Parts: sequence; structure tokens; C-alpha cells
Amino acid sequence: MEPDQAALITDRFGTTIDGVSAAGTPMLARILARRTQRSYTDAPVPDALIDLLLSVALSASSKSDFQQASIIKLKDAQRRSRIAAHFPAMPWIGKSPAFLVFCGDALRLERIGTTRGHPQRNGDLEAFLNAAVDAALVMQTFILAAESVDLGCCPISVIRNQMETVAEELALPDGVFPVAGLCVGYPASQGHISMRLPAAVTVHTDTYDDTRLNEHIEAYDRRRDTRHAMTREQQRNPKLFGYVDFYGWSEDKARQAAQPEGASFANYVKAHGFSFG
Repeated sequence: MEPDQAALITDRFGTTIDGVSAAGTPMLARILARRTQRSYTDAPVPDALIDLLLSVALSASSKSDFQQASIIKLKDAQRRSRIAAHFPAMPWIGKSPAFLVFCGDALRLERIGTTRGHPQRNGDLEAFLNAAVDAALVMQTFILAAESVDLGCCPISVIRNQMETVAEELALPDGVFPVAGLCVGYPASQGHISMRLPAAVTVHTDTYDDTRLNEHIEAYDRRRDTRHAMTREQQRNPKLFGYVDFYGWSEDKARQAAQPEGASFANYVKAHGFSFG
């Protein structure tokens, strides 16, 4: 029996879509039911399968056909362990059967231009955005392809918080930067579907309109709380923010954003090939 597409939409977004039936294509149902996986069995992922999935992933759309994505397969156990050691709260970085790093690569286009006699620096804000989006599209396509063959994945953006270490371990030249790492393996547990904001917040018609944002966020917080209530111990940095009686998604994300990460990444890319002026 095919999954109930309408039920999956309701489960994910807490809403229904008029005119959408329970029946849907297997691909749509699979995406609606997707889960991030952080726990894996010991079964190895064959190299040939990884390479096949990378071929699928690199078939993703690319800005102007520039193809500014590069992927590093991290197979050296010691090298990977040195990176993972910086993130003890995420042991799956070092333990997943496979680990990939998806990079934006603005260097390749710059080198091609020089080779063809049309040298042009490829390091402004537009170049950075183009390369970053290319890498993100490739990574998301890889994830969907991997899930179609019963693998699970977990993106790891936190590697950008240790740019000097990551760049050294991966021998990244100027103009190449990690967008995220990706843990890959066969899931050891079912995981759970992470609720998403409703379309009333994220989808706009003709013009941007967030006049009912607070109302919708409050309802979303309450809906998530019925499934994944956060405990008092999970409240971020109570020494700075204190404790609140109801700690929902919006409070958690507001606290997280109030202490931004990634300063080392911004400093790194500015010093290694990009200018945003």
C-alpha cells in the first residue's frame, strides 16, 4: 500500500491542501516522509553506490552551467577523526559509514578562464552565492537519491565553525569552501518526521506578506510541542536568557540566532578568495 500523501502533508505541516488526494507518486510520498538520520547500522555503503549517487547528484541544476560544486569523499579515518574531534556533541560525524563534504568551488571557473585566455577573478559576492547554491543543490539531490535506495543522511553545517582545521585537513585552496558535510549510512532507527512551518508563513502570492506571522508561529510552536516538547534542561543558555514556562521552536531558534556562529567561516572566505564589498 502506498503511503497516504494527504496524511503526510498534514503530519509535516499541520494543514491540508484542497484537491490533493491520498494517493500520490512514490517519489512525492518519499520526500514528504523523509527524515534526517543520525544513527546508522554497521553495514558499509559500497563505494560504487556512493559514486552512482554522486553522478545523480551532479545532475542537479547549476547556475549558468558553471558547475561550481566539488565533493570530497573523506575516507582517511585519521583525517576524519581529527575533524570529528572538534564536534563531540555530534558523534555521528566520525561514526557514520560514509562522510562527504560538499564544497562551493569558485576556483575552477577562474582557472578555466585563465587557461582559455580570458582571466577574470571569480571572488565577488555573486560568485560566492553561485558556488554555494550549486553545492547546496548537489547535496540536496544526493540526499534525495540516497534515500531512494534506503540510505539515511544528516547534513553537517557545523564544520564551517572550524574552518582553519577543515580547510587544512581537506587541503582546500583559495576559492573553495565547504557548504556542509554529510553523514551517510543505513539507518539504525526509524527517526521522526520534523514538522515544518505551514505554507501560510513560507509561501506568498504576488507580494510578500507576513502580517499574521506571530499568529502562525504561535500555532506552530504549540503543534510541535504536542509531539516534541522540549524539557527545561533543553532551554538554551538559561544564564543569559533565563527560563520560560513554554519553550517552543521560536524561542529556541531566537536564542540560537542571538548567539550567531560562523564568524570563523566569514573571516576565512574573506581571506581566501572572496570579497563582499
